[in-house]
Amino acid sequence: MKILIVGAGAIGGYFGGRLLEKGEDVTFLVRENRKQQLRSNGLVVESIHGDMRFAEPKTVLSGENVEPFDVVLVSTKSYHLDGAVEDIRPYVGNETMILPLLNGIAHLDVLIEAFGTEKVIGGLCFIETTLTQDGKIIQTSPIHDLVFGERNDEKTERILQLEETFNGTKASFRLSEKIEQEMWHKYLFITSLSGITSLFRSPIGPIREKEHGWKTIEGLVNETAAIMEKIGAPLAAGAMEATLGRMKEIGHGMKSSLQRDMEKSLLTEGDHLFGYLLENAEKLGLAAPILSAIYGNVKIYENGLGAGKNLR
Repeated sequence: MKILIVGAGAIGGYFGGRLLEKGEDVTFLVRENRKQQLRSNGLVVESIHGDMRFAEPKTVLSGENVEPFDVVLVSTKSYHLDGAVEDIRPYVGNETMILPLLNGIAHLDVLIEAFGTEKVIGGLCFIETTLTQDGKIIQTSPIHDLVFGERNDEKTERILQLEETFNGTKASFRLSEKIEQEMWHKYLFITSLSGITSLFRSPIGPIREKEHGWKTIEGLVNETAAIMEKIGAPLAAGAMEATLGRMKEIGHGMKSSLQRDMEKSLLTEGDHLFGYLLENAEKLGLAAPILSAIYGNVKIYENGLGAGKNLR
């Protein structure tokens, strides 16, 4: 299968590298600066699962070499999604599958509106990885999972073909029979982790060790799960308890990607993660004081960067 990966950053570059390592046909859709970086240094990944370097990975710029791909993997930040939609439009054909790996759930509506419900499948990933200023991808977590599936949970011919393409890769690519449920479960977890670590400006360990820190975590998970259930999210029984269990088990020094973005003076996905839930909570008349405080914290941070002029 011909695979187009939008961007060659921390997530797309890592999973794309693993597919290249296996020998799959992978092309990266990049901006001019990243194209020059890859031309000069190659795609470089330093990982606890084994380093990779590809001297000249295939790249295209938006609108260049226009032809459809079998799969388009979208791993951009939510605030770049609108631009990504326009960038990939020329590469989406009648049979193209679009596999999003964004956090949250609101992006599904954007992609479905742009390309139609049949083309958009479900997806998520669990990985701790970052992109350095010189373009190197550093991957540090034992977990490097990519999960995908049809949103109606069917095992279609195309999804089985995609599973075959992904099999044998030196990362965990897994076909899910309940992908939307798994996406909501991750949304619950990532909202809790990113919310609490960004609010306290701390890795998870020191927060959960303090009585009031753990109580805040519990309150946030409760609030978030209650909103999700009210808007009809397909959470499994025990999803809230499972999320709290994960919050106890993850590494002491674990930070969320949103917190790392704040440390780098970058834009955040606060609107996509917290704002979306709070909009729904307001419509439903639900109180969410902890989530509101987290969202307020993020917006004050963004305003403090000079009305966006330092955001990138």
